[in-house]
Amino acid sequence: MNGEPDLLIGGKWRHASDGGTRDIVNPADGSVAAVVDEATPDDARDAVASARKAFDDGKWSATPVADRAALLDRVADLLARDKESLAELETRDTGKTLAESRIDIDDVTSVFRYYSRLAAVESDRIVDVGDPAVISRVVREPIGVCVLIAPWNYPLLQISWKIAPALAAGCTMVVKPSEVTPLTTIAFTRLLQEAGVPDSVVNLVQGSGATLGPALTDTPDVDFISFTGGVATGKAISKVAAEHVTKVAVELGGKNPHIVFADIADSGDWDAAVDHVLTGVFLHSGQVCSAGTRLIVEESIADDFVADLAARAEKIRMGDGMDPASETGPLVSEQQRAKIEAFVQQGLSEGAKLVTGGARPSDAALAKGSFYLPTIFDRCDRSMRIVAEETFGPILTVERFTDEAEAIELGNDTEYGLAAGVRTSDQARGERVVRALRHGTVWLNDFGYYTAAAEWGGFGKSGNGRELGPTGLAEYQEIKHIWHNTAPQPAGWFKG
Repeated sequence: MNGEPDLLIGGKWRHASDGGTRDIVNPADGSVAAVVDEATPDDARDAVASARKAFDDGKWSATPVADRAALLDRVADLLARDKESLAELETRDTGKTLAESRIDIDDVTSVFRYYSRLAAVESDRIVDVGDPAVISRVVREPIGVCVLIAPWNYPLLQISWKIAPALAAGCTMVVKPSEVTPLTTIAFTRLLQEAGVPDSVVNLVQGSGATLGPALTDTPDVDFISFTGGVATGKAISKVAAEHVTKVAVELGGKNPHIVFADIADSGDWDAAVDHVLTGVFLHSGQVCSAGTRLIVEESIADDFVADLAARAEKIRMGDGMDPASETGPLVSEQQRAKIEAFVQQGLSEGAKLVTGGARPSDAALAKGSFYLPTIFDRCDRSMRIVAEETFGPILTVERFTDEAEAIELGNDTEYGLAAGVRTSDQARGERVVRALRHGTVWLNDFGYYTAAAEWGGFGKSGNGRELGPTGLAEYQEIKHIWHNTAPQPAGWFKG
């Protein structure tokens, strides 16, 4: 960054082969936060070749599991040591508040701790085949060379979900962060070297997906691609990978319902429900794949509930994420703000009722940043684009229901299926509804929390494969069955 080489290929840091660079903009004020190298397709091909050679020499995959686990723990120690500097870098890169960034770094640390423990206890499985002379073992081996592509909204967190299990499994990899927010991934890759990751096991390139994508994905030298991002790009990667029968896992976002039942009005749960709906949609200015952007609320409380939401939304303090007083920051870029403005105009043209927001803030102190007011649309229905499409910004749409069956129907009426929330004081009803919802994560009387030990992923167009949990490690492994007959061998089938 800022003159230092930013591409790590074959264990050596280097500049882009054509000298190209990219300005990384702080979305809070439009200033240039850093200048980084912009890789070329040749650089990307070199990175793949480096990872391929490192895997094929077998040294990393043959490293004892206990040693790989110890390395992950060293990475976690370094993350804890550098938490504050990484959090500040994440805030300057993404615009999110420093409080959010600190939580992110803690979560990254927990991911490495978790996979260190999981790798250490992993063992082969013995299969009883009914013959005492036969030893039948099922073993797990690293899948090989992995291409890991992360999004811009949670740059370090979501790349950690990929790097930690890949290292634990014994894979080699090429890491590509979003070209919009690469700063913490660059810094973190230096930490991996400090922790002792061998040369060429982790390779790093950054640049646009359109430029680097074919070199990273359209090749037989890659064994697995893990991508988090948009549906169109995920489809394109899957199509290209299919030509080489390359395994792919894609997490493609969501349009997530947050269902609120009227019984909360009599349970003392009203304020908590309002708070969770607000946090679920407006945290990080709505730039969260699991954001609860669709409020589905029971008709009898809808007017009062929406009024309280609007009153609270208008009090959210916007500002530079480095300011401790800020409760939410800007959108990641001017391009993203333009998309949000287009969605707001679409909602108005579709007949949705604008309750609050729907504009840039008037505060002169925010004029240089990519800020947009928390926005609520009431009287929405599932025919509207703002209800059906992922906006990825601070827009909440409100739909209404009259009974449990309609709430479930509305909650499942989406092409996506990443996450959902249910708020009710009736626990039996809550269990029925969460079971009926076709989403990968469902929160009951809560919203947004996760643990490294539980799988994350979605149904439908939210993608395939899973990250985190034991399945998140299994994605980076191949299964091999070894049949060992210890008895003297009789004549074969064909007697000759």
